[in-house]
Amino acid sequence: MAKSQIDARHYDVILSPHITEKATLLSENNAVVFKVAGTATKPQIKEAIEALFDRKVKAVNTIVSKGKTKRWKGKPYTRTDFKKAIVTLAEGQDPIDITEGVS
Repeated sequence: MAKSQIDARHYDVILSPHITEKATLLSENNAVVFKVAGTATKPQIKEAIEALFDRKVKAVNTIVSKGKTKRWKGKPYTRTDFKKAIVTLAEGQDPIDITEGVS
């Protein structure tokens, strides 16, 4: 597979891997979870993953997690909202090892 052209905007779309228990369980189904930019679209996320990790993406599902309301020293504040993407890789693709550096 020919490697897509890596552009600086790909690094603006994919912010970080989202490592939780549920995300680890999803890796058994050939899926990886990433925190992405709030304005990122599914085609942009797909293009960025294919360019940065050199894998074929089957599907992208996105979720916007609303920030919780918390209290600190008696005063309420709201954590920031964030968007995450569940990226399902095509059959036969090697899993993405998020512990290694991005190429």
